[in-house]
Amino acid sequence: MEPLPESSDRNWTEPGIYEVSTGVYRIPLPLPNDGLRAVNVYAVTDGEKLVLVDSGWALADARQQLADALSGIGAELADVSEFLVTHVHRDHYSQAVVLRREFGSKIALGQDEEPSLKVSGNPDRLPMEAQVDLLFKAGANDVVEALAREFGTDRKHTEADLWEAPDEWLTPGRRPILPGREFDVVATPGHTAGHVVFVDDTADLLFSGDHVLPHITPSIGFQPVPAELPLNDFIDSLRLVRAMPDRRMLPAHGPVSESVHTRVDELLDHHRQRLETMGSQIAAGASTAFEAAHRIGWTRRNRKLSEMDSFNQMLAVLETAAHLDLLVSQGKLNAQTVDGVRHYTVA
Repeated sequence: MEPLPESSDRNWTEPGIYEVSTGVYRIPLPLPNDGLRAVNVYAVTDGEKLVLVDSGWALADARQQLADALSGIGAELADVSEFLVTHVHRDHYSQAVVLRREFGSKIALGQDEEPSLKVSGNPDRLPMEAQVDLLFKAGANDVVEALAREFGTDRKHTEADLWEAPDEWLTPGRRPILPGREFDVVATPGHTAGHVVFVDDTADLLFSGDHVLPHITPSIGFQPVPAELPLNDFIDSLRLVRAMPDRRMLPAHGPVSESVHTRVDELLDHHRQRLETMGSQIAAGASTAFEAAHRIGWTRRNRKLSEMDSFNQMLAVLETAAHLDLLVSQGKLNAQTVDGVRHYTVA
């Protein structure tokens, strides 16, 4: 498998290895039954040392596609010296753990992912346990029941063994990657509390993980240990990236884009509009995040909440709650908890 030049005209999910810049290659890997369709792993090499940004989901197909792709630059899985992981979600982290066990490669992960990683490694934790608690708080009992029908109520966390600690907890600042090449590690909480992006000044690249994606808006705060105001964190992180020099964006899902600033501006505008829309639902009589989520459209198709599967209903309700809670923190709404359910009114 020979490397191909990166092209925005190509279906970004097509298996292969694509040269983004000198010594930097994009490798799309498959995801199981996932609307995201694929995840990009990036190989950075000087011909001797090989580092991967993110690792993919621990799947047999993903492992084989990664091995096939690396063969295009004369490398093998055993040649990966370390994985730099943008955040703790399993489509980014879990394959690194499996390959480390076999080949001894190192893993580096953002320091603020530690609480969620520890909870993820608890075999007695039920899947989406924290999210279920938040759904009850949002008045979304119907969504909890739909999740129970789809996923069960007593299924243990079967992948707890994949959440081993990294070899290094990353903190913001410059970090050597290859001889003569450094990345700047930038903390960008919001999508998760410990999400980081990597800036490569040598090639004018930003490895954006799930913080900035070209075609979709990242989910906010989907993690085992919820943040207090994840949307506020996310917007602050977007502004931080916007204040940096513009660079080519290497996202985890979607094609390489020429300007990270362009997409950040779109995301900031999207959330400004969503804050107005969700606040207006409270003014119109909605009381809970669940009620507000029912009154607005979702995805580019403007789908109703009831038309979505239970998992995406969950994400939609929790995103609504994140927006409403930010409006409360801004003094635009009031909130009161009654019988465990958070109710909102106009301030």
